[in-house]
Amino acid sequence: MSPRGSDTLGGRAAIAGIGATEFSKDSGRSELRLAVEAVRAALADAGLTPADVDGMVTFTMDTSPEITVAQAAGIGELTFFSRIHYGGGAACATVQQAALAIAAGVADVVVCYRAFNERSGRRFGSGVRHREPSAEGAALGWSLPFGLLTPASWVAMAAQRYLHTYGLTPEVFGHVAVAGRAYAATNPAAYFHGRPITLADHAASRWIVEPLRLLDCCQETDGGQALVVTSVERARDLPHPPAVIAAAAQGAGRAQEQMTSFYRDDLTGLPETAVVARQLWRTSGLAPADIDVGILYDHFTPFVLTQLEEFGFCGPGEAPGFVAEGRLPLNTHGGQLGEAYLHGMNGVAEAVRQIRGTAVNPIPGAERVLVTAGTGVPTSGLVLTADPQGTTRSTPVPPLHL
Repeated sequence: MSPRGSDTLGGRAAIAGIGATEFSKDSGRSELRLAVEAVRAALADAGLTPADVDGMVTFTMDTSPEITVAQAAGIGELTFFSRIHYGGGAACATVQQAALAIAAGVADVVVCYRAFNERSGRRFGSGVRHREPSAEGAALGWSLPFGLLTPASWVAMAAQRYLHTYGLTPEVFGHVAVAGRAYAATNPAAYFHGRPITLADHAASRWIVEPLRLLDCCQETDGGQALVVTSVERARDLPHPPAVIAAAAQGAGRAQEQMTSFYRDDLTGLPETAVVARQLWRTSGLAPADIDVGILYDHFTPFVLTQLEEFGFCGPGEAPGFVAEGRLPLNTHGGQLGEAYLHGMNGVAEAVRQIRGTAVNPIPGAERVLVTAGTGVPTSGLVLTADPQGTTRSTPVPPLHL
């Protein structure tokens, strides 16, 4: 465990703009075009132009390089560009990279983006079909020959251990799925708009890899999402209230692998998430009881439960009851289970909307939002807050009863 204390990044930068394409199963256009559309939408939302941008951050998995997107979007000179590894674990880290660049003075306006045709093009859920030799990929050699070929199969191993350890059944995962789809049902941007589910629907959905059913697995989506990050001072002069980056962190645990960390001492938790949690709480000065909304990465329902436990919202094995009781609003846009699978970037946008008060499912008095990135891989997280100079904390958040 790292003895490091809080860092000095908190409160130095803010998200000032958000923009996205529609979320679909067949976009009908290139991933580069999706990225450019999202970037332009985010800049328009921030009241800025391409000429204002001097930094860009994306994922290593993105097929549209920073300089190519900059050229296509009409952005000029760049003084900062960066990419984050580990798939969905990069989501919040893109914002951290942007904030670091702004705090260090190497950029003034940084755009973070992610765009893909993940349904009509390469479908991540289909698993490993071909991979160039690498040291990182060698770890998969201990899993692939035994049939663990897909993300669902990798998560199923940990999920089965979680159920066994705490004497639970797969039905407990249904509370996460039902909560996400309830919010998606009232979100016009969500693919599952107007289509809530019940616990019975979850229990009746077909097995994918036991103990995961179809409704435990996120969807596959075409689309793009972009975020504009700048200093808090500059953000105050822009059209929308700033979503202040109160804390940002990355984390990798001991014996960390990409989704196949099966040789740890304990499979019931997410050590990389614990690394992120400690740093977010230290830097923000907040605790679980202070959080108004949780936007938790939900590629698979079991890892939402373990995230809640690693962040200290409840004890080990207690997350199913915590979610069932609606003690914290979770994934108010519908999450990746209900709105869209955009590698977590749409979750960051939802956190901004909650702080602005413009979410389609607004939580009264929401001023402190926890956002997490992909789990089972080296990951990242954010605490976003309302601008302390522009707001005061209002009424407590009511629970969601499903």
